[in-house]
Formats: sequence, structure tokens, C-alpha cells
Amino acid sequence: MQQIDKTKELETERVSKLLWKYALPSIISMIISSVYNIVDRIFIGQCVGALAIAGMAITLPLMNIIHALGSLIGVGASARMSIVLGQKDENWAEKILGNSTVFTLILSGISCLFCFFFLDKILYLFGATAETVSFAHEYMVIVLPGMFLTTVTFNLTGLMRASGYPQRSMFIMVLGAVINIVLDAIFIFWLDWGIAGAAWATTISMSISTVISILHFIDRRSFIHYRAHGWALKGYIFRNITLIGMSPFLMNLAAAGVVAILNAQLIRYGGDMAVGAYGVVNSFLNMLVLFMIGLCQGMQPIAGYNYGAGHSYRLQTVYKLTIMASVATGVFGLICGCGFPRVIARMFTSDQELIDICASALPLLTVLFPMVGGTIVNSNFFQSIDKPWIAIVTSLSRQVIFLLPAAYIIPVLFENNGLNGLTGIWAACTFSDLFGFVLAMGLLFSQRQIFQGTKE
Repeated sequence: MQQIDKTKELETERVSKLLWKYALPSIISMIISSVYNIVDRIFIGQCVGALAIAGMAITLPLMNIIHALGSLIGVGASARMSIVLGQKDENWAEKILGNSTVFTLILSGISCLFCFFFLDKILYLFGATAETVSFAHEYMVIVLPGMFLTTVTFNLTGLMRASGYPQRSMFIMVLGAVINIVLDAIFIFWLDWGIAGAAWATTISMSISTVISILHFIDRRSFIHYRAHGWALKGYIFRNITLIGMSPFLMNLAAAGVVAILNAQLIRYGGDMAVGAYGVVNSFLNMLVLFMIGLCQGMQPIAGYNYGAGHSYRLQTVYKLTIMASVATGVFGLICGCGFPRVIARMFTSDQELIDICASALPLLTVLFPMVGGTIVNSNFFQSIDKPWIAIVTSLSRQVIFLLPAAYIIPVLFENNGLNGLTGIWAACTFSDLFGFVLAMGLLFSQRQIFQGTKE
């Protein structure tokens, strides 16, 4: 059966048109898939209560760890596939597909089983209290199988984009999100299952998305699809994938650790309600970050393919377009967070104390959000062109190098000067946004030679 090379346009089509074609489906799928968490929190906040939101916020670092393992394989595999397709090596691309599927199943399966057997200990480690642990436990017991399937879907939809099927990747993610919303309404409102209903809605919707993703690569009409030689596990393929995937893996892993530490600091300075407020604020900020990541996912196959093919000018063009769009997204977040913080908070809760804390946090967490857009693009760009160590430093700078020490130092400085320690935690996030951006741009300048080349 004849397959059509869906990737040839990556080196011939106008870059701005290509970025729009690849980024728009990714943006739509990322934004709508964020509904998995946002709708859960809105429904739970309105129907169960503020402590239930705090309980769900406790689960974020654990879910980030599982997502980290998925991104270790998924991001690395899609970036590597784009590069080898730019080098016209379809055989290698098929091996990446088969090997990455097996590696994802193994790593995510082991991590989910480990989390299941030690769930309560992990939740307490990440900041659960006697008042919130029951909500967090009830949610995670049901969601863990869904997390396993999420990593598989994440890997396969990334490979779809890399092999020339961005619209199909979008369809799968959007379908899962729509099913999740419908099931949320049925399970939470109609059947009154509470937080368990939100968990079941997520797990069922992700199961459907995973099945459709697998069917795409079983279909022999797909340009890159499963072949027998692709299932033979190769150590060099695992190394190639994980080297690129190490940056998002460490970033997500760091995010889990940072959230756990921040939760402990939030409890210290503001109690369970501060943790709940951070969960609400994160839900809003994640929408903006996912939009930026959607742009980067659209950039990735274009940058990787043209880097592999040696088209420096096209590489430079797609980078410039992506960073301009991401910074503009950050400006939108700044306007919303600084101008309408209470409106945003009321979307998630009617609890006045929770609204007040959110309203004080949002301006500080969004005031430098345009810089966050630049940092995210730089990290993803270096992943796309096989410069993993620069990507790792860029991605970790904001969350680890700057935020962790700031989260301990700045609240103390605030209290010593008669200010609110909780406000100091929000200010620590602002501090890390600034210095993370400065470091990211410095690293980009050090690699400016990659943009040197002809116009074609």
C-alpha cells in the first residue's frame, strides 16, 4: 500500500504558513486538553469545596513525575524523528516509533505501579495534611491508570506531528477533552460521585484517546507506521531518544519537586487555603503555558527537520516567529492576571478567603509572564535541534536554580521587614521568572552560529 511522504513540505513551504499549520492544531489540542485539569477543578470547587481543590493541588507534583517519564521518551522520540526525516532516513524513523512505544509502556507502567503501592506516603511527602489527604488519595487511585495511558498518548501524538499529521494529533486530544467534559458533568453533577467522578472522567477519556492513537500507527497507509523491525529494542535508539528527552524530563521532575517544596512553604505561611489558591492559580497559568508549549510543538518538527536538512535560514525564521507569538501570549497573561485576578479566581471557587489569596498571588505570578514565554521557547528550541544540555540548563534555571533558594530566602526577608511571608513566596516566583529569562537569552546568544547560513 502506497504511503505519501507528509514531511516534504517542511523544507519547501513558507515557514510562517508551516508554523501556523503545525502550531494551530497543537495549540488547540493543548488548550482543550488542559480542560482535563481545569474542568475537574471548577466542578470540584463548586460542588465539593475548597479543601477538595487543595487535595487535588497536592496531586500535581505526583502527576508531574509521571508526565516527566512520558516526556523523557515522547519529546525525545518526536524531536529525533523530525531530525532523521530531515535526513531522509525513514527506516530509522520506524525504529524510533516502535522502540519509543515499548520504552514508554515500560517506564510509565513501572512508575504508576510504584505510586499506587506507596500512594499515601508520597502524598504526605508532597504536602498533604489530615484534612486534604483523603481527597488526594481518592482522586489518584482512579487517575493513575489514566496517567499511564496519558504518557502513551503523549508519545504517539508527538510522533504524529513529527511524521506530518498535526491535524490528526489535534483531533485525538480534542476528542479526549470533550469526552472528559461530558463525563465530568454526568459523574459529578448527575451521579454525584464527587472527586471520584472527576477521576473516572479523566481515565475513561484518556483510554479512548490512547486506542485511537495506536490505531493510527497500525494503519499501513500512515507515512510512518509500525513495522516488525521497529520493535527490536536498540540501545543506541534509547540513548538518542533519552538524551533529547532529558530536558523535559528533568523540567517536569523539577516541577514536581518545586511544587512539593512550595506546598510546604505555602502551608507554613498560609495553610491549606494557600495551597488551594496555588492550585487555582496554576490552573490558569497552565492554560497560558500550554498555549506556549503548543506553539513550540508546532515549531519542533519544522526546526528539527530543517536542522537535519541543513536549512539554517528556515531554522532562524521559525525560531523568531515562535518566540514572538509566545511573548505575546505572556503579555495576554499579564493583562489578565494583573487586571482581573478576582474574576479568574471566581471561575474556580466561591470561597471568599480562597478568592482573596488568589487575587494577591496572580499579579505577582503574571507580571513577568512574557519572559516566561521566551524561556519556554528557548528550552524547546534546543531540544528540537539536538542540543540537550543547553535545553536542560535553560529549562531548569527558572524552576530550580533560582526558584528553590528564593522560595526560602524571600519570605523570610519579607517577614523581617514587616511584610507578609506568603506574599514573599509569590515574589520568589517573579524573581525566578526574571533571572531564568536572562540566563536563557545568554545561552541562546552563545549558540548564535547555528543561525548562520543562506536563505535556502
